Amino acid sequence: MSSDAREWVWEHSSSRGNARLVLLSIADRVADEQCISWASLSSLAKRTRASLSTVREAIERLVDSDELEQLDDLTGPQGSTVYRLPLAAVAVAAAARDQDADADSTDGTDDTDESVDEPESPPAVRISALRRYGIRLRAVPESPEGYRKPAVPESGRSRRKPAPRGTGNRHRGVPKTGTQNRSEPDKNRRYSSGGAAVTPAAEWEVDPDTHTWTRQQGHLDRLGEEGLALADAKWRAHRAGHPPRSAGVWAADWRSWIAREHAPSRPRLRALPGGAGGGPAPAGGMTRADAHMAALLAALDEPTGTEG
Repeated sequence: MSSDAREWVWEHSSSRGNARLVLLSIADRVADEQCISWASLSSLAKRTRASLSTVREAIERLVDSDELEQLDDLTGPQGSTVYRLPLAAVAVAAAARDQDADADSTDGTDDTDESVDEPESPPAVRISALRRYGIRLRAVPESPEGYRKPAVPESGRSRRKPAPRGTGNRHRGVPKTGTQNRSEPDKNRRYSSGGAAVTPAAEWEVDPDTHTWTRQQGHLDRLGEEGLALADAKWRAHRAGHPPRSAGVWAADWRSWIAREHAPSRPRLRALPGGAGGGPAPAGGMTRADAHMAALLAALDEPTGTEG
């Protein structure tokens, strides 16, 4: 039945923007032909990638437009809020009634004397049919005078707007101003807004996009394979003590590190002229600067053939 509710939202709902996205998320959890669903503000914020305040405003607009009802006398799984799409419920009931009429006409039943008017309100809520989905009547605490409020009849319904803005964030796991896009890091939860788990720097692997970046920016040609590997090792050593972060944060930090990394030093000069192929290391007691100077002096002492 969730498919019928979603189809009604796509085809007939007048909602737009975030309100339309929230209504589709609620319709996705519709249990049966009554078009009743359940969801918490935090779950809607996660599914729509919106903040709690944005979800509250969207629900307010949907309630004002009569496309959504909030049934306060019912509670869903784990204490979640129960909603109903009343206009979708009317459409689903009308479609079922038309289907029954077509079936009767096929069977040869004559019901021309009976007229069925289009209902102006959705059918009564059948709570007994919702219990298998974890939806039940909300428990009413006993008053000090010992009077217990009677149970709401199955035909009754309650409609109210959600709590006004500024009442505080009472939902754990979602920041008051939640992340709005996939690339924004979320520091307050174990998972980023993109849904990827945070990892230590030592476990992070260079992704294909970052490999392409090193080639396009010329860092691979500048550093070479060995120089790039050395720079990567230095980065991991310096980031070993940092707290775990998402892959996107590590990738940006790694790119910044590689862009600042200097190219490896050039190979040292040969100690003697003509020593191609890489001669032995400087003799004991000679520094690299002394070896370079000895090579220059030896080159000056060689005959050039132009002497008088």
